[in-house]
Amino acid sequence: MKTKAAVLFDAGKPFEIMELDLKGPGPGEVLIKYTAAGLCHSDLHLTDGDLTPRFPIVGGHEGAGIIEDVGPGVTKVKPGDHVVCSFIPNCGTCRYCSTGRQSLCDMGATILEGHMPDGSFRFSGGGQDIGAMCMLGTFAERSTISQHSVVKVDDWLPLETAVLVGCGVPTGWGSAVYAGGVMAGDTAVVYGIGGIGVNAIQGAAHAGAKYVVAVDPLEFKREAALKFGATHAFATAEEAHAKIDELTWGQLADQALVTVGVVDEEVVTHAFNAVGKGGTVVVTGLAALDKLTVHVSGGILTLFGKTIKGTLFGSANPQYDIVRLLRLYDAGQLKLDELVTTKYTLEQVNEGYQDLRDGKNLRGVIVHAE
Repeated sequence: MKTKAAVLFDAGKPFEIMELDLKGPGPGEVLIKYTAAGLCHSDLHLTDGDLTPRFPIVGGHEGAGIIEDVGPGVTKVKPGDHVVCSFIPNCGTCRYCSTGRQSLCDMGATILEGHMPDGSFRFSGGGQDIGAMCMLGTFAERSTISQHSVVKVDDWLPLETAVLVGCGVPTGWGSAVYAGGVMAGDTAVVYGIGGIGVNAIQGAAHAGAKYVVAVDPLEFKREAALKFGATHAFATAEEAHAKIDELTWGQLADQALVTVGVVDEEVVTHAFNAVGKGGTVVVTGLAALDKLTVHVSGGILTLFGKTIKGTLFGSANPQYDIVRLLRLYDAGQLKLDELVTTKYTLEQVNEGYQDLRDGKNLRGVIVHAE
């Protein structure tokens, strides 16, 4: 079959809209018609060269849609089911899944290569195989993906909103609640208030943090942080540190969550200095894989019992937490509609990412044509 898609051919180049050939589902695979795709910063890491996939690749790793067909052996979903995609597939049986660490599933090893675990591709065009970002390729009208990449959701939920719980929402929420372990009465500080950071704020507030301090240079994002549960918001890390010191009588923060678009040594150092004894620094944002971004005093790390940890998908469980977060949204206890700043067509994908670069969006969403 044919499908329209946004393809990236190399770093530093824009997405190109093309018609591709798409193979139908094989064993354990499903054919999905995407209704919406989130414009997450991780795809910018491909265009900026921070992450190097196998090119060419169909972009997009936040997706929601309707199952149109299933291959042999598929048991999780059936045609007509509404689903949200998890950018981390989860097989349920590997070492990590079977020990409760589904966000580290071994199937995720090929997400930047863009092919299925057996090395085969489902997209092709111009005489070559074309990969799918995170084995999904949500910047396409349709895709053939693994059943381990989909989570069935309640069919009354708007998929244009539900799409956000495929990456940004659980990654931010889990950074606070799971990786950070925010508890009632804690003080948490969040650096970078984009689609992940604003949900780290929601998670910390929902967990009962006494103070949630947001740091972002953009006034628009600081104002948004206060609407999503932050108690204080500052333009600089220095201002935030002084306020945290005052609020906690010198004890400093319990958690510092680094959710900036591109992590560097400076923000990690600020985060490390902002937490007190026994405090935890969670690094959620990314940088180029060969860039060293964590340089701190080992003596302080030891003597103050601090922890620095990384997290993927907020250390959440896609099969459980995607449904859980949507149920919270359905009950009016989680803001999702308010996250969507602008909606775009597939043809506007580059415009959407430019708006993200320019700091205009908390989250942009591509709405696929009917």
